[in-house]
Amino acid sequence: MIDFVQLQQRIKERLGQDRSIHLIEAEGPTIEAAVAEAAVLLDVPVRYLEYEVTERGSPGFLGTGRKNWKIRAYERAAGEIEEETGEDAFEEFDTEFKPVVSDKNGEVFVQLTIDGAMLKVVPPVGKGKRATEAQAMMALENRNAREIDEALVKTVVREADGEYVRIGAFDHNIANDAVAHLEITENNMKALLTVKSPGPGGFDLAYDYYISLLTQNKVYFGIKEDFLRSFADRPSYRETVTVAEGLKPVNGRDAYIQYDFETDQKKVKIKEGSNGRVDFKNLNIIQNVVEGQPLAKKVPAETGVPGKNLIGEALPATNGRDIPIPVGKNVKVAEDGEVMIAEASGHVVMVGDKINVEPVYHVKGNVNLATGNIEFLGSVVVSGNVEDGFSVKAAGNIEIHGTVEKADLEAMGDIMVYQGITGKGTACIRAGRSIWARFIENTIVQAGNMVVVSDGIVNSQVDAFHRIVVKGKRANIVGGHLRATDGISANSIGSATSGTETICEAGYDLKAKLRHDAQVAKRSAMQDELIEVQRGLQTLINIKRQRKALPPEKEVEMKGMMEKRLSLMNNIRELDADIQKLKKILEAGPCNGKISAAAQVFPGVRIVIRDMKEDVRADYKAVTFFLEEGLIRVANYEEPEEEGLEMPDGNSAN
Repeated sequence: MIDFVQLQQRIKERLGQDRSIHLIEAEGPTIEAAVAEAAVLLDVPVRYLEYEVTERGSPGFLGTGRKNWKIRAYERAAGEIEEETGEDAFEEFDTEFKPVVSDKNGEVFVQLTIDGAMLKVVPPVGKGKRATEAQAMMALENRNAREIDEALVKTVVREADGEYVRIGAFDHNIANDAVAHLEITENNMKALLTVKSPGPGGFDLAYDYYISLLTQNKVYFGIKEDFLRSFADRPSYRETVTVAEGLKPVNGRDAYIQYDFETDQKKVKIKEGSNGRVDFKNLNIIQNVVEGQPLAKKVPAETGVPGKNLIGEALPATNGRDIPIPVGKNVKVAEDGEVMIAEASGHVVMVGDKINVEPVYHVKGNVNLATGNIEFLGSVVVSGNVEDGFSVKAAGNIEIHGTVEKADLEAMGDIMVYQGITGKGTACIRAGRSIWARFIENTIVQAGNMVVVSDGIVNSQVDAFHRIVVKGKRANIVGGHLRATDGISANSIGSATSGTETICEAGYDLKAKLRHDAQVAKRSAMQDELIEVQRGLQTLINIKRQRKALPPEKEVEMKGMMEKRLSLMNNIRELDADIQKLKKILEAGPCNGKISAAAQVFPGVRIVIRDMKEDVRADYKAVTFFLEEGLIRVANYEEPEEEGLEMPDGNSAN
């Protein structure tokens, strides 16, 4: 508390400072506040100050042990100030530290204490209005203060320094003093305060009283000092308020695994097409991953944060529990010891509590609506059939223990079909290496190496970049178009009763031939488009010659046609060059392609070896067709090489 004599002394000292101030000392809870205080005392902008820190401050711990920053400051010399230019001057405190505040009017507070009637006036904030003498006098009269020093009231209102000053007296009635009740609850973790309002002439309770009350009850930690200061000025009577609160311990969170894939394999993610219809064939059951792909991450356990009760006793916290990293088959831990990475491509699954990457995907039963289409980065083994309308795609091999119906198979490795393929005219089977099947009917087939069939090939289009071998008791080729680089071998080729044409080709680089045919077809389509563009362009040219000019939109159209014509001509030239290269490859390719039948070749079969063709007009028994001196010759039957014909053992993980 500041009495009248002290206030007079403070005013006298401040007036002296105002007359000849050059070096001042200031303090505040932060360095910014201390500098701002110095700027006010010197009446200059912050950017014009020079200062040195004489004592470092400290925020304390939860309100205790707090210490102000203290500085010694002075105004910079005029020459130094002139070196800076207006907007470019360094205004670190004016800009960076100036708080954003809302406007607030100044206020007046009155307390009746043992020292007398006390008055405090706080200044306005922002553009708020200052408190007036009339407000102060009204507040004093409302509390029945007497012997009021009006001159001092005027001074206190003008200074508005936020300190209580004795301004007069009052008739004290001890029976009407305010009464405070403090309750400690929750095992010394919370202090609850309830205050009974004073009656006429009764003492108010000041901030120091509340602090003393807490100390008497052994409350040393967690005191809400700012709240108590405000509460002393604006008490809420007969209302229980929390004035101190301990710090509860925070137990550390346990370690956990953050998965980058769906761990519940029962969840099906059905997609909706652009037309709004649900595609039940694509169930997205398989979660494909590639080698090196992150699968999961272990989030480490947290350390617990200890707490403290009101009397200052430490409250221990429990640290989070660690867990092992769930690394299973084909999974490794990265160098950081937290991220789990796939060591192979395949299907990521949870087996028990471990993450596994399975390079082989097993379908127990048929590929149908229950499984949806299969698309897998490893190999696929199907224990049943692949039903109509479904597909299986694999980056490895495909092994089908049943039959393949009107379905599509595509593998970068081998395809093995134990019970055969009934394609129904639309099935398409493609393998990067070889294809084995019991039979192939009405299917489009392409193999990067061999096609090996035990019973027969019927009305199918079969391409093999090495050879086609149909070997068995009923190893017949009936109808269709078969092409193989090195040769075709079967028990019989063609049929005495079937009216379907059977064509067998060999003796050229089939990859080059397929590309050649595709480029020729592409060139033909471009040539047709070029003819149409030239017709349209010529029409516009003729109109322009007759009318001497074209409408603007037709000029734009003609320019576009000319650009299109030039682009098509360039593309056709490039295709011609590519076609010529492919022709040279085909001409220089192998000439030892052979077509063989162990039993019979029926009339009506067409034999093609390189660029030579021959239609079989009579029965041939146990023969091999080959090319010699530009003619197709016939020799005795030659057995195909046995190497590589056997279907691989075991599942297609190999």
